[in-house]
Amino acid sequence: MNRLIALRVLTLAVFAPLAAAPVFAQGTPGMYHPQSIQPETTIDISAQAAAQRTPDIATISVGVQANGKTASEAMATQSKLMNGLFDALKKAKIDAKDMQTSSLSLYPEYDYLQINEENGVVRQEQRLRGYVASNQLTVKVRDLNNLGATLDNLVNAGGNTINGISFALDNPKEAEDEARRKAMREAIARAELFATEAGYSVGRIVTISENVQNYYQPMPMAYARADLAMDAAPTPVAAGEVGYSAQVNVRFELVK
Repeated sequence: MNRLIALRVLTLAVFAPLAAAPVFAQGTPGMYHPQSIQPETTIDISAQAAAQRTPDIATISVGVQANGKTASEAMATQSKLMNGLFDALKKAKIDAKDMQTSSLSLYPEYDYLQINEENGVVRQEQRLRGYVASNQLTVKVRDLNNLGATLDNLVNAGGNTINGISFALDNPKEAEDEARRKAMREAIARAELFATEAGYSVGRIVTISENVQNYYQPMPMAYARADLAMDAAPTPVAAGEVGYSAQVNVRFELVK
């Protein structure tokens, strides 16, 4: 009889905790918190918008390339030509802070000859022709009305390589912010559209991320005076428009 009572007590001691209600710590999986956001009540929207502006600066890549029989001769020639470019830039009132050497190179040039031997064998032979020295400048031009004339003056001063030109805003913040505002308004409008069609309302914003880029849109009309003779007119340059595009990725909470 005593053994039976002891067994019953032991059984209650082992299984009694199982009858207690489970307790979850805050954040433990399985617990619902009234302020938590469930994955099924959110929507992710990506929206993109742009703002266009007339550029106020241009960046050009201009320089010289010189040949010589020796490396020193090639370097001396390019040095003389580059001094001419710097003088032309100074006359064009380009600030020193707006000029930067972007590349400087010196490399050999070879001729590849086909030699016919007396025994009928044909072989290839490499012979040094000379050296090529190249010096390239990246220049920011702020006076776009004289951009064509500036390019012509650089060529007349000895510049014989122009590798590119791009346009931009010196201070793009206002255009970037306009693109951001447009993109955000578009994201909100689309979220409201989807929410309404699904029988929900847009609640709070959960996350926002963005990406801003600039791009160039050329215009068909070049800046050139048609009443001047072609040999007297500066090189025509089309500035076009520059645009700044913003993309926002927004996660919205949907509520009933």
